[in-house]
Amino acid sequence: MSLQKRWKDGVFVVYNSQPLRSEDQINDVLFYLRRTRYPERDTFLFLLGINTGLRCSDLLNLKVGTLRHSKRPEIVEIKTGKKKTLFLDAIYPKVEQYIKDKADEDWVFPSSQNHGAKPESVNNVYKLFKRIDANLGNIGFTTHSMRRTFGLWYYRKTHDILYLMRLFNHSSEEITKRYIGITDEELGDSLREFKIGF
Repeated sequence: MSLQKRWKDGVFVVYNSQPLRSEDQINDVLFYLRRTRYPERDTFLFLLGINTGLRCSDLLNLKVGTLRHSKRPEIVEIKTGKKKTLFLDAIYPKVEQYIKDKADEDWVFPSSQNHGAKPESVNNVYKLFKRIDANLGNIGFTTHSMRRTFGLWYYRKTHDILYLMRLFNHSSEEITKRYIGITDEELGDSLREFKIGF
């Protein structure tokens, strides 16, 4: 279980943040995002998040020029201060489509409250995701779920925990496995057809 703390009304409120484990869950989130006040922005934020593994704060800090001039742009993470390369090769046509009418100096995810002069806030995205989570039956969908979803699906596809550790800047395999929420059931499923010498 992975808990996320948020400051609310003078106290820390703890939420259970989970990755999206199935295509149905991802499609359900997309269903609600396509019905928000800013569907194109909100949907692209989610899709970029689950395809890059960036923290929400780093996603919101992106400028259009960063994405326009390279399929592998380099950013500096807000939380760690470390450089990170984004690998956008597989999704770059969608990135180009989203930014095509925007200027390099524009925020990729502009705030709706100040005519794009600032990026959208993590707090506003968090509130939006919590409303969607309530519609989904409180499955643990938070802003951190994007990063966790990326990690879980990357691991399922590659089974390469070392690369994933490097992508997340984690110090151990155990931290990464806990972070992406690999369950005993999933480990068992991965070994269902595994046998040697029989």
